[in-house]
Amino acid sequence: MGRSSDKSFDYLTVGHVTRDAIEGERGTSFQPGGSAFYSALQAARLGLRTLIVTQGVPGEIEAMLAPYREELELRIIPAEFTTTLSTRGSGANRVQRVLTWAGPIVEPLALDTAILHLAPIARETPAVWGGKAKFVGITPQGLVRRWEQGEGVGLVQLDAGSLLGDIPLVPPGSDALAGDISQVELDPSLLPDHFDAAVISEHECAGCHTLFPAARRCGAHVAVTAGPRPTTVHLPGTASIVAQTFSPATVTVRDDIGAGDVFAAAFFTALVEGRTPLEAATFANAAAVARIAGVGPAAIARREAIAV
Repeated sequence: MGRSSDKSFDYLTVGHVTRDAIEGERGTSFQPGGSAFYSALQAARLGLRTLIVTQGVPGEIEAMLAPYREELELRIIPAEFTTTLSTRGSGANRVQRVLTWAGPIVEPLALDTAILHLAPIARETPAVWGGKAKFVGITPQGLVRRWEQGEGVGLVQLDAGSLLGDIPLVPPGSDALAGDISQVELDPSLLPDHFDAAVISEHECAGCHTLFPAARRCGAHVAVTAGPRPTTVHLPGTASIVAQTFSPATVTVRDDIGAGDVFAAAFFTALVEGRTPLEAATFANAAAVARIAGVGPAAIARREAIAV
C-alpha cells in the first residue's frame, strides 16, 4: 500500500472504515461507511489532498473503497476483523448494532497534515499522536457509545453480486465483539489535550457534557447540528456564547447516513480557509443538504455544487 503517511496532506481522518449493513423495507444492502470514510470523501471533493488512517482487514477495506481510490489515499493498520455495523431507521430513530469490531488504534501514528479529523465510530481513536497537525477537529459520536455482547450472532454471507462479494459479514468467533449500541457519557480522557473544533448532533448532547468545558479550555468551536433546524455554534470563551445559522434548505431526505460527517468535514475545512464560525456552519449545512438529497457516498457533493 506504499507509505502514504510519509506525505503531507490537507485533510487526514483517523477512525474505522466500516462495513455497513443497512436494513430497509426491501431487505439489507451493504456499503462502506464510518465517519473517517464519509468525512474524508467530502474533504476530497472539496479539492483537498486526503488520507484515511484506519484499522481492519486490509483486503476487505481495499475492496470496499476501490471505487474511491482515485479521490483519496488509504493507510490500513491490519486487524483480525473489520468493524461492521447493522443499521436500521434514520435520524433520531436510527438503531445500530456492532457485529464485529477492529479494536482500538494503538499503533503509534506519525502524521503530517493541515487538518486532522479524529473520527471515531466505536471508541477506537487515540488521544495522542506524533507528527504535525495544524488544525485538529473531532466528531466524538464514537466515544459516547458502548455495546454489550449479543446472542445469536452468526455467519452471514452477502449476495454474490454485492459490492463485497462473498466476504463473511460476521466472521466465525467474533460473537464476543457484538452487541447493541447505547449511549454513555463522554470520558474526557479520550479527548486529545488540544483540539480546535468539534461537531456533535443534538441527540449526542446528553452524552457530551464534558466536551464543552474541554472545548473552552482549548479555545475550540463546537457545532451542534439539529437536522432541519438551525445549527448552534458554541464559540470559544469562558461564557456560553453561541451563534445560530438559518435553517438549512428544505429537501426530501433520501438517505441521511454520513450527513453529520459531511457537515464536519465541510465545517473544519471552511474554518481553516478563514470563514467565520457562522459562515463555516452555513457552508457545512449546505454540504449536508446535498448529501441527504441523494443516496450513498455518490451524493457527497463537490465544492462547486454546494450552494450557500
